[in-house]
Amino acid sequence: MALVVTNTLTRRKEEFKPLREGFVGMYVCGPTVYGHSHIGHAKSYVSFDVIARYLRHIGYKVRYVQNITDVGHLTDDADSGEDKIAKRAKEERVEPMELVETYMRSYFEDMDALNALRPDISPRASGHIPEQIELVKTLIAKGHAYEVAGSVYFDVTSWRRYGTLSGQRLDEMEEAVRIDPNEQKRHPSDFALWKKAEPQHIMQWDSPWGRGFPGWHLECSVMSMKYIGPTLDIHGGGLENSFPHHEDEIAQSEAATGQPFARYWLHNNMVTVKGKKMGKSLRNFITLKDAFAGKFPQDEEGNPTPIRPFRPMVIRYFILTSHYRNPLDFSVEAMEAAEKGLKRLEATVGAIRKRLIEPASGEVSPGAKQMIEELKSGFTAQMDDDFNSAGAIAELFKFSAKVNESLEAGEVPQGDLKAIDAAFTELAGGVLGIITAHTGREEESSASIEKGLLDLMVETRNGLRKAKQFQLSDQIRNRLGEMGVQLEDGPEGTKWKRV
Repeated sequence: MALVVTNTLTRRKEEFKPLREGFVGMYVCGPTVYGHSHIGHAKSYVSFDVIARYLRHIGYKVRYVQNITDVGHLTDDADSGEDKIAKRAKEERVEPMELVETYMRSYFEDMDALNALRPDISPRASGHIPEQIELVKTLIAKGHAYEVAGSVYFDVTSWRRYGTLSGQRLDEMEEAVRIDPNEQKRHPSDFALWKKAEPQHIMQWDSPWGRGFPGWHLECSVMSMKYIGPTLDIHGGGLENSFPHHEDEIAQSEAATGQPFARYWLHNNMVTVKGKKMGKSLRNFITLKDAFAGKFPQDEEGNPTPIRPFRPMVIRYFILTSHYRNPLDFSVEAMEAAEKGLKRLEATVGAIRKRLIEPASGEVSPGAKQMIEELKSGFTAQMDDDFNSAGAIAELFKFSAKVNESLEAGEVPQGDLKAIDAAFTELAGGVLGIITAHTGREEESSASIEKGLLDLMVETRNGLRKAKQFQLSDQIRNRLGEMGVQLEDGPEGTKWKRV
């Protein structure tokens, strides 16, 4: 079975065939870094992380480009309002680029915690101003853009295919664009390629049309084509960005190059809370850092209520139990169910790894070979069907149940244990990223740390006794006793045991 993907552009499932054999150029709209990342960001970037991982798993060389928007993204996502970066910088009383550095680091910290692999290239919009100016000049020269009082707009009437991605007709778009009337525009749906900057605007650059800054849509076209080429294999992003952002990208890119901009458009759906889209305006917004720490807005005013924190890997697993194209409803109950599911898989992996004697040796039995082949066949079939991670996880549970039966039936040969662990590592680890090399070994690591700390406390107490600081040494003994650790002094030294 070949890999098939749901292409938003054609509204159907298609066999995936990249432009160049063996190579996939994949661009995903990255974050606008003016605040901490939230659960919605996690759904998008974990989903596309798995897509990139799977493409590499089946043999493609993938160049994964995910931008950082640090200028030009206005507060209403169109052509009016303040720049989101500049607005937040004023609120926090810092320089815009200082704000960007803070939240960009925060974003990558959160993605690292979620085990999302870093993109191959993470270009910043502010670092590609010359290329953006050149694209605007090309569009003006080709009659697709016009300058008015220092701003430059794309003329949507010059591009007859405008609306192909969203399925909207130009004469029906005025209301959908969601912008205030702008007398500078020839058509209400014309969008800004370059915006004139007022004198007080901090982020501005010289251009042939005066001091200004690029439009949000322009940035993605420039950065994707610079690092992949005029035609991308995959362009990914949130469903909410399909119009106008992605529609505008297509128009300006194809009008400039005369070539198809992206062969496959993949859109992930949103995160909801009680059926409503998660967002700041609804006060149901949950940052990843709050989720890791166990603070969630629980009331209508959005007051954070401390609860038990959830591990980043639980959030990753929770996201992957739903298809990337489906909405995902977030709740504490759903997270707890995900945690139980992940622990079941982790317990099986842990049971295998505890029995492994490294270096494991021996042949793989026919029974284990068949189990592994069935897992890989089922897992591949699910992932080939538009990256169905939920179905792939179901296959892992089928495999896990068979492995547990084998473990309960008696001793499993080392060759089988090694092969089973390799299968989990390859699929649950390498593709889905829900287990790591440490999975199943956390208890051993914790026990080792506990023993080391207790040994250190005993050594510290003995040192205090030698120094005749008996009050402090007795405090250590008594405190350890309260924690259930008994010290026994003898001729061979002090030993500790749990009571």
